[in-house]
Parts: sequence; structure tokens; C-alpha cells
Amino acid sequence: VSQQLKEEIRRGFAGLKDPLAALLAMLENSSVWKGKGHSLGYYITTELQLWIKEHPAVPQSGIQLKKLQARVLRILSQCPANLFDPLISIYQLHTADRNYLLENVSHLYLKGDYKEAAILSIKLRLQPDQDVEKMCIPLLLQDRANVVEDYVGEYPELQSRLLQTLDSWCEPGVNIRDVTRPYQGLSRYKPEKFNHRTLSKLVFRLLDRFHLDPALCPNVVNQRHLRTLNYLFYKRFVEKTMTEENWADHVQSTVGDRRCLQGHLVELLLRHCGGRGAARWAQHWGLPTDLLPPGLAKELPELHTQERVEEATKASHYEDSKKKDYYQLPIPRENIHFLQTWEETLQCWEKLLQPGQVVGVDMECKPSFGMVGKPRVALLQMAVKDEVFLLDLPRLLEQAEVQEEKEKLPRFIQMLYSDAAITKLGYGMSGDLSSLAATCSALKDIEKQLHGVVDLLTVDKQVDGLSPEHSHEERGVRQQEKGLSLLVQHVLGKPLDKTEQLSNWEKRPLREEQILYAASDAYCLLEIYERLCKDPESFGLSSDLRESLMGKQSIKSRAKKQLNKQEALSPSGQQCQGSQLEPPCAPAPVSPREFSVVCDNMLQGLGRYLRCLGVDVRMLDNEDNHRKAAEIARQEGRVILTSGLPYQTLQSQVGEGRCFSVNCSEKAKEQALQVLKHFNVQVSLSDIFSRCQ
Repeated sequence: VSQQLKEEIRRGFAGLKDPLAALLAMLENSSVWKGKGHSLGYYITTELQLWIKEHPAVPQSGIQLKKLQARVLRILSQCPANLFDPLISIYQLHTADRNYLLENVSHLYLKGDYKEAAILSIKLRLQPDQDVEKMCIPLLLQDRANVVEDYVGEYPELQSRLLQTLDSWCEPGVNIRDVTRPYQGLSRYKPEKFNHRTLSKLVFRLLDRFHLDPALCPNVVNQRHLRTLNYLFYKRFVEKTMTEENWADHVQSTVGDRRCLQGHLVELLLRHCGGRGAARWAQHWGLPTDLLPPGLAKELPELHTQERVEEATKASHYEDSKKKDYYQLPIPRENIHFLQTWEETLQCWEKLLQPGQVVGVDMECKPSFGMVGKPRVALLQMAVKDEVFLLDLPRLLEQAEVQEEKEKLPRFIQMLYSDAAITKLGYGMSGDLSSLAATCSALKDIEKQLHGVVDLLTVDKQVDGLSPEHSHEERGVRQQEKGLSLLVQHVLGKPLDKTEQLSNWEKRPLREEQILYAASDAYCLLEIYERLCKDPESFGLSSDLRESLMGKQSIKSRAKKQLNKQEALSPSGQQCQGSQLEPPCAPAPVSPREFSVVCDNMLQGLGRYLRCLGVDVRMLDNEDNHRKAAEIARQEGRVILTSGLPYQTLQSQVGEGRCFSVNCSEKAKEQALQVLKHFNVQVSLSDIFSRCQ
């Protein structure tokens, strides 16, 4: 707002006998303050708020103030959110009679203005005198969980009461429709958004946000455990990607002594393992015999001995198969060091903190299976040429706490990540560093201190095809690889064996299979990096790969670096060498309404974000084949937005510049910035939310 307008507004206030009444008269008789954004009415109101602070004699009191408060409450029921705070301050609504305020909120509620009633209650801090269930149910049915979170945000007692109410709706035998039936005439009612699964997600989000004890919600927690059990059986017996030890470990910790879960476990065992297998596992876990079908308990000793012999034979064949089909560590076992004391870690730091050193870093966390809280790092793996160090992080942090030397380990980790002379390799480093910060509070700002890091996830998106020395036929048919395993397969010829991925990494001692898996995950990063730097052109990468990768020192700033004016970006998002290609001229500016795209099915978040900015977006469904994007692009003249390997296939099926690869490790906002910059899309305020959401 111009200084001239501000001065004019203030001169107007000074010439009024009663500025407070005049402002209300203006708001009551004009519509300029309605709608989104900063209107003229908003600027006049906020200027009056500032002016009153400079003229303390202006505010009213007594009966006159009560009359003004009554009028302003009527305005608050229909004004935009940005006027709430200034009007409440100007007319001192916090000093108004509380019962009178509650009556006004109740009036809004009875009119069906549930959101407005809740927001006014939040602003006036009326929640302790209201029925949390009554206020929140309509908002949940209207898919306004964000308002509900704000409503209980500062009141732990209300948080607990709300969560207990939500949990009671998830009790076995409760029909969710019985809860929603009184509200079926509700405007914006979205029954499809209100079911046990969405309730469960909301409960866990609230538990996490407000740091509450999950024991408050036994029904929701029990449902999550049931889903975890089903998932574990799927991984073990259908997908067959989990070892027996891992599976048994997680099943036991999930079920514990909860009888209802034990009953469900027996049903799953009978379905997947048959009667003999169910009886054996029932004995192994000490399940109550009354949960088993009659007659099986008598045969247990004989079955137990026989099936252990069979399992040992299977395990032998499995080890032979692994060596043939999967990546194998090229270093001897004695070069893998498991470190549990500070003295042991000193030898590790001496080798890591050397200028010019290249370090492969990975981390393992115990799977949470959707329970509350961020994953905590249970094992930190660091690989250098010919050696791997496995740091038992929980044990080391516990020892440091006892010895009152808490800062030692975090300081060394910070030194490693902030030293530009040491190359740190990772895969999806942002997630790992977030877990590291959740494990050790002293490392909460580590992402801001990164130098010399290379996230191979960004390279993965650009790798062209398979390793030239290995074909599909050589590898044979196997379940589709993904993530780091797929990159290892492309570059080194064989994928990682991921059967230990879902191990209980907090349990000690670690099994030998876990140690080898953890060491492989870190060491393979060194081999990938070395191979790509040696022969980048074979994988469709820039010949200056080493320099371009080392330039990316911050995970968070990758998107900004890619948008830098000095960089010429190809449609794949790869940097082009200035000596080989002239930088392309920037395309003519277009508005979002003239720009139409089709988003591949792994980029639905980007699609939603672009649509909010007014872009014409179509999105593939999860089950759609990537090729459908090319069909839509050709038929409707859309640009394809994709990521990773599908780019190579899709860009050959459409015109030049009509397919763009984004970095799927970035958040939707950063991806959108990259797309808008590349295609020179100019967004104005009127474009935002101009399309139906």
C-alpha cells in the first residue's frame, strides 16, 4: 500500500468524531471488504488498529462499547479471516461478556455456519466452555480436519477428549453411519471422506502432532496392528520378500500378549501355513492353546523337529541362490567393523575425516508400520574404499549421555557433512537426515550445513537404460526392482538383496545377514559413483558428471540451483555442456490457462499443485501404464510431466520439448517452480484457485 494512501486514511480518522463507529458503518454498508485477499476495507481496518495504539484516548468503554461489540460480532460471522484479529483488537472483544460471546457462536452454529463458529471460538478462546464433540463432528464431516486441529491446538484436555471420541467410533461393532446420520443434511457433507481408515489416519496425525500417548486410542491402535499383521503375512507368503527371522520378529513384537491379535494371528497362520505350520508357530510364540483347532497341540514336538530340518535345507539353497542373483560385497568380512564404543569409533573418524575422502553413507531404522513418531536411526553405515563402519547409534548416544559427553558424536557427524573436501554419497539423503535429526536433537539443523554431498537419487532419475554389460536375459525374470536396488542393477549388473530391509534394526545382537545387508547398502554407493564418474556417457549422463554433482551442496536448494539463470536445462532436466550446445532461447511467456499438462502417476502431488495455480492438468491413475500419458499428450496437445526412467520412453513418443522430467525427490512446490520456470509460465493472483479443485 502506498504511503500516500496510508496518510490519507489516517487523516480521515483524525477528522472523525467516532472512528470506531465510522469503521463499522463503512463495513456494514459496503462489500469492498468481502472476499479473499487484502481489500481496501482490510487496509483501512489495519491502519485504524495501528492508529488507535498511537491515540490511546480513542477506544470506547461502557454501554457504547457493548453496542459496538454487538455490531462487530454480526460482521465477524461473514468477514474474511484476515479481518478477525484487527476487529477483535479494535473492539476489545476479549473483554466482552463471555456468555454473550458464546450465545453469538451458538447462533452461528445453529445456522449451520460450523466453520465460522469454530474460527470465532478459536479467536476468542471460547473452547473450554464448549462441547468439543458437538463443535468438531460437523467440521470432520465437511472434510475440515485442519480447522479441528486448530480448535483443540492449545488445549491438551480437549485434544484427549476429541481423540477418545474418535477412537470410540472405531470400536468393533460401531457403525460409522450411525454417528453421521444426524448430519446427513449438512452442506458440503463428504461421507466418502469419513470412514475407519481416514479416522485412523487423523487420529495418528493428532497423536503425533500433540505428542499424546497412543494408549488414549486403543481401538485405532489395535486396527493398525491388525493391518500390520496382514502386511507382514503378505510380505512373507505372497510377495516372499521377507526372511523368516524378520517376519517372526515383527509378528511377535506386533502381537505381544494382546488376545484379540493372537486370535487374528492364528487365523492368518492357518490360512497361510496350514494346521501343522500354525501349530508350530503357536508353540514358538507361546500362544494360548485354546486358540488353536483341537488336536494339533498333541503333535507339536514331532512337527517342531521335522520342520526345523526342512527349514535348514531351504536356507542352504537360499544362500546359494543369493550369491548368484544379487550384488555381493567385494570386501572380506573382517573389513566390516561394528562399533559400539567411543574408543572404537575413533579409528573410524580418523579414516573418514581425510581431505579427498569419498564416503558412502546409509542409515537403518526399525520399521514403524505407520505407528506414531518419526523413525529413529538404529544403525549408521559409513563406507570408504575397502572398509565399512557400522555405528550402533542408540548405544553410542546412550554411553555419551552417561559419560556427559553428549556433544562428541554429533560434532563428528557435523564435521563430516559440512566438510566440502570430503565427498559424501547417499541415496534419498533428505529422508535419512530427517531421521538422524529426530534421533539426535543436536543434529536438527544438519541439512543447513551440508557441503560436498552427492545424492545418487538425483542421478538415478537421469540414468539411461541398463548397464551396457548386462541384459534382461542375463538376469532372468524376477520381481521388479526399485529405488537404490534398481540403480545398482542398472550400473553394476545385479540388484541388492532387500530381504533384510524390514529387519528390527534396534534388536541386538544383529544377525550376520543384517550386518552384510547394511554394509552392502553403504558400499554399493562407492561402486556406483566410481563407475558413473569413469564412464558417464554409457549411462546417458553428462561427461562433466563429477563437477556437476559436486556442485550440488545442498539437498534443499537443488531445485533453485536447477533454475539458476546460468544453467541451460534440457527437457530431461540434465545440464547441457555449453561447449556442445548453445543455450536454448527462453520460450515466450504463457499464462497458466494456456498451459496444459498430463502428469505421470508418480507426480499426482505436482499435478494438484499446478492445478491450484490455474494450470490445465490431467493426471494418470495409479494403475495406468506410463504410455497412456503419451496418448493423452498427442490427442490433447499436452506437455508430459514425468520422472526417472519413463522419461526415456515417453520423450521419444511426442514432439521435441513436449516431455519434461522433474526430480521426484523434491516436494511438489519445488517441482512446480521447476516446471513454471522451464516453460516460462507467468502466474498472476487471478490464476490462483481459478480452476475447480
